[in-house]
Amino acid sequence: MLKRSLIAAAISSVFLVGCQSPTTTQDTTTEVVKQQSESERANAFFEEVFMRGVMRSPVYQTYMGIKKDYDKWDDGSEARALEDLALAKQDLITLRAFDRSKLDATTQVSYDLMEQGLEQNISDFKWRHHTYPVNQMYGTHSMVPAFLINQHQITDVSDAKAYISRLNGVPVVFEQLEKDLEARAEKGIIAPKFVFPHVIDSSKNILKGAPFTTGEDSTLLADFKRKVAKLEIAQDEKDALVTDATKALKASVGPAYESLISYLIGLESRADNRDGAWKFPEGEAYYNNALARTTTTDLTAKEIHAIGLAEVARIHDEMRAIKDKVGFKGDLKAFMEFMKTDKQFYLPNTEEGKAKYLADATAMIDNMKERLDELFIVKPKADMIVKRVEAFREKAAGKAFYQQPAPDGSRPGIYYANLYDMEAMPTYQMEALAYHEGIPGHHMQIAIAQELEGIPKFRKFGGYTAYIEGWGLYSELVPKEMGLYEDPYSDFGRLAMELWRACRLVVDTGIHAMKWTRQQGIDYYVNNTPNATSDGVKMVERHIVMPSQATAYKIGMIKIVELRENAKKQLGEKFDIREFHDVVLKSGPVPLNTLEGFVNDWVASKQG
Repeated sequence: MLKRSLIAAAISSVFLVGCQSPTTTQDTTTEVVKQQSESERANAFFEEVFMRGVMRSPVYQTYMGIKKDYDKWDDGSEARALEDLALAKQDLITLRAFDRSKLDATTQVSYDLMEQGLEQNISDFKWRHHTYPVNQMYGTHSMVPAFLINQHQITDVSDAKAYISRLNGVPVVFEQLEKDLEARAEKGIIAPKFVFPHVIDSSKNILKGAPFTTGEDSTLLADFKRKVAKLEIAQDEKDALVTDATKALKASVGPAYESLISYLIGLESRADNRDGAWKFPEGEAYYNNALARTTTTDLTAKEIHAIGLAEVARIHDEMRAIKDKVGFKGDLKAFMEFMKTDKQFYLPNTEEGKAKYLADATAMIDNMKERLDELFIVKPKADMIVKRVEAFREKAAGKAFYQQPAPDGSRPGIYYANLYDMEAMPTYQMEALAYHEGIPGHHMQIAIAQELEGIPKFRKFGGYTAYIEGWGLYSELVPKEMGLYEDPYSDFGRLAMELWRACRLVVDTGIHAMKWTRQQGIDYYVNNTPNATSDGVKMVERHIVMPSQATAYKIGMIKIVELRENAKKQLGEKFDIREFHDVVLKSGPVPLNTLEGFVNDWVASKQG
């Protein structure tokens, strides 16, 4: 979550220095500028905007492997926010100084996407406090240790000193955070009460262990020691670094967390149990805007709610057909309970059981690799493998996720399956998970995007959730149309995963636009899906702190299917599924309205 928000920040952070035709007293430079086409100058501007955004964010620099400000944190002050707004306005002026009609087709798309992003960045500034920057899903309190542990690498002494400087910088980060939380509180924007025990406990966990308490080393001290121990320097240098880090933890990190915990306890006393964004100032307008940004459509909350209800009903009917096909006696609710509890659908929670899961998932991916020519013309160079989530993080990690390949080819794409609790990984969902996270899902989309040429960085590193997750969900359906999911129980698993995303449309809009309570949302999941109650609780709590986010998946899938079916209808025998998929993927992540334009242009060219 953090990385995605940082990418967005890097794309939308813009700078006062524009990119109109440069003027210089040097004849050679002037001549080069004269020879540049409008597209070349525009692309240079896109690059400048993106990299300036990166360089304004020490945290994102670290994600990009840049160590210029390796000892710093991002500036989270209100002054910086106002500065960013001014820069966005200036860069929009600069962008519009280009003659769009003189740009090539690809650069015109980039122009439109940057213009749209800047316009939205400016107009959305009024909503900058309509979020919960500390919650159970993400937040500065958890970002700081996670970032230091997972992103701040120590390869030499200067890196170690930068780590210590970041430890000493935590008080300023948290001071800015507290001011940010208070600015929201003054507007009546406070997270519901259920959030606070999560974030307070998480914060307290950072202060467990040396040097804060007796016992084993705390998470951060253990991380620093482990990294420094690998340096090829004298032991006394290592000891000195550890001593400095210990001082920083005691003098800076400890007091910062104690202050934050004290503030959060006070804020909790001001919180209530109202869950929806409707409680915010201008809450209805904010939520409708959030839906527009998330789905990249103009669908209203009522329309999305209705779509969700219709999709739930349709999927229930398809599930009933499977129930009848396998000869189950009982209603759909009973069949869902059977699917949830019958031991035949779960591999044993042993090393042998986990090995079999990985082997079977790999076989599914390998089979799909052999059939890619049926679906795609352009295919990624990068390979993809299936791995188990590592033991050190499997307890907290999601059930399945994809890691993109290294751009230099040194690492393949990876579909990670979380086998910590085998009862959370029913075999009937194995196929759909493999197709979604692997092939033809996220690996095809993300790896191809990463390998595209002639696309500016802000498009390669950016993303639109409705497009990305819409493709992932669409990729669960495509194998069904190829004759896969031969086991009806596996097809039920596909439907169960689609059903979960359909329910999200109902519950997200229910909570934020129709004043549903947290319990109403949980009950809807429990009564309409085969998932465990605990899944419903986590999902509803996610809805509450991330309004609109979960609507992207199904809306994106529906749009891709709609575009495909319209193209089929218009082209008849001229329709080629491989060409359609190329149109969807060959320009990287885009808003759904832009994707629709691509497909319409393709259809028109085929009709010729």
